[in-house]
Amino acid sequence: MKVAIASDHGGIRIREEIKTLLDEMGIEYTDFGCDCETSVDYPDYALPVAEKVARGEFDRGILICGTGIGMTIAANKVKGVRCALCHDVYSAKLTRMHNDSNILAMGERVIGPGLAREIAKAWLETEFEGGRHARRIGKIAEYEDRQGGK
Repeated sequence: MKVAIASDHGGIRIREEIKTLLDEMGIEYTDFGCDCETSVDYPDYALPVAEKVARGEFDRGILICGTGIGMTIAANKVKGVRCALCHDVYSAKLTRMHNDSNILAMGERVIGPGLAREIAKAWLETEFEGGRHARRIGKIAEYEDRQGGK
């Protein structure tokens, strides 16, 4: 598995914690920033990661900002991305099992580093169930195709 990870200025500490987790799990990743604590614009980090995941350059992505909301909204504008904002382990597992989410978003100002690690670990280890859920994902992909999304 290859993971693309990024944050804005509001998610730097949890991004570093998740990178440590990825190292511990033996998962290959690329960090796409940001490298400062001064204010930056979350779309500048969310969109490149989402595009790389959608193109298949990375299997999954992890995005972190202050609340996770901005990153989620931006990433979900990219055709083929199913970015899920999770602040609990149960949601992280279910979004993989039922929604086949390919990007996880979290908010550093909402959760702490310990919970962020638990959420990311559960999300990374959970497989998509397929079946009736695949039919639903297919309907979303068909809609995106009809809309001409990129």
